Amino acid sequence: MTDQRLQSVVNFEKLQKKIANGIANPNSEQKLKILLLGSGELGKELVIEFQRLGICVTACDAYEGAPAMQVAHQFRVFNMTSGAELRRVVEDEQPDLIVPEVEAIATDELVKLEGEGFAVAPNARATALTMNREGIREFAAQTLKVSTAKYTFASSFQEFVEAAQSMDFPCYVKPLMSSSGKGQSRVNDPSELAGAWDRSQTEGRNGKGRVIVEAHVSFEHEITLLTVRSVSGTHYCDPIGHLQVDGDYLESWQPHFMSDDQLKKAQLIAKTVTDGLGGYGVFGVELFLLKDGGVLFSEVSPRPHDTGLVTLCTQTLSQFALHARAVLGFPVTEITRHSIGASRALKAKETNANPKMQGIVECLEVPNSQVRLFGKPRAYKGRRMGVALSTGDVIEVAQERARVVAKGLGF
Repeated sequence: MTDQRLQSVVNFEKLQKKIANGIANPNSEQKLKILLLGSGELGKELVIEFQRLGICVTACDAYEGAPAMQVAHQFRVFNMTSGAELRRVVEDEQPDLIVPEVEAIATDELVKLEGEGFAVAPNARATALTMNREGIREFAAQTLKVSTAKYTFASSFQEFVEAAQSMDFPCYVKPLMSSSGKGQSRVNDPSELAGAWDRSQTEGRNGKGRVIVEAHVSFEHEITLLTVRSVSGTHYCDPIGHLQVDGDYLESWQPHFMSDDQLKKAQLIAKTVTDGLGGYGVFGVELFLLKDGGVLFSEVSPRPHDTGLVTLCTQTLSQFALHARAVLGFPVTEITRHSIGASRALKAKETNANPKMQGIVECLEVPNSQVRLFGKPRAYKGRRMGVALSTGDVIEVAQERARVVAKGLGF
């Protein structure tokens, strides 16, 4: 075990000792404090689950009024990609546990803070590896020997052209650091190379820089396998199928039906990757299901996944409740899905400085459906403003209900 991984274990044990002494009122001096790095819609649900367990949460993000801040006990506004600002806030707050909710964090500083005794969920190394496509792909393919799509990296336009030509067309280019499809392109022929390169250099999180070039995979389906590592062992939620448009989630459904053999292969890959990353919590493992029954690893996030929003209507314990339990060291002994369900993201069609949702009364007349509005203070084209959730006797019914709700709200 590396020194860094050993330190994360020591930090977790310190957290466990404090919890063993009892969870005090979240407004008391003896409260258990969580610092949530990222305050989007996933963070909002996490805050609610932590509060249900009596934990005090400080929600952090780069702007005031973010979704999680609206329900947290406290909030801090700062640039989380700045190591100096991250350190200042951590040292000021003195949290018992730091919980990253987004990728845009100064992970180098997070690693240092963990080395100094601050607990990070699941651990700082996992957070650092997974925010960089080069780091996690090399770790999975080279270190863990997990099957992935053919890939290479490029640091210049010329290297990108050569890489794309070696992959044959179509192929895909992605910035090493981005989310929600930003900077990603499918390149169908040589005429699209320049535009794809420009997009990767302007929309990536760190601006211009290195990219990953992936070969096209003729897959039948793409799924998320939510994998929960806890003190009780590793458990899996039922597979979640999803539809992405331009690299960003639009719909998800649970369960996605697959053969027992393919499910075993998917679970083995998920366990191999999450065991390699270590720590406790929910990991969103993305996988390609091939037409021949094979399974390829795509990506992993060491936190709840956007496609997992569907678990809010399908599981007794949503992915957020599972993550809250796991990172605190509480047992996760069984995961129960009680319904067949689907989600549909409500994505803004245009910029609006003061967005309003209309049609919600009529939409809630759709059977077995609900709407979660995230309360984001500003809309821009493609921004996720809410989610429609529906259940049904079969997947197709749940999907259609979610689509009707989304359409009724103007999305």
